[in-house]
Amino acid sequence: MAVLSDAQRAELHAEHMRELSINFESLAITKTELRAAVDALDDWLNDNAAAVNNALPAAAKAGLTTQQKARLLMYVVRQRYLGGA
Repeated sequence: MAVLSDAQRAELHAEHMRELSINFESLAITKTELRAAVDALDDWLNDNAAAVNNALPAAAKAGLTTQQKARLLMYVVRQRYLGGA
C-alpha cells in the first residue's frame, strides 16, 4: 500500500488537531512539527509494512485481509498506548 497522498495527510493532521481541541489537550510542538510527525509515521508504516506483516502468525498472515490486519494493529496500538497498559 502506498503512502497517503498529501491531501490525505493534511486531512489526518486536521482531524487530529480537531480531536486535540475538543479534548482541550495541548501539545509541546507546533502544527508544522505535528504535520512532520504525521508524514514520518506514514513513511515509516510504508517502509515497514513487510515487517509488520511478518510479525503475524502464519494463519493471520494468510487468513486476514490487509484491512483486517490494519484494524488489528490499530486495536493493539490503541490498547497499548491509549488504554493505560
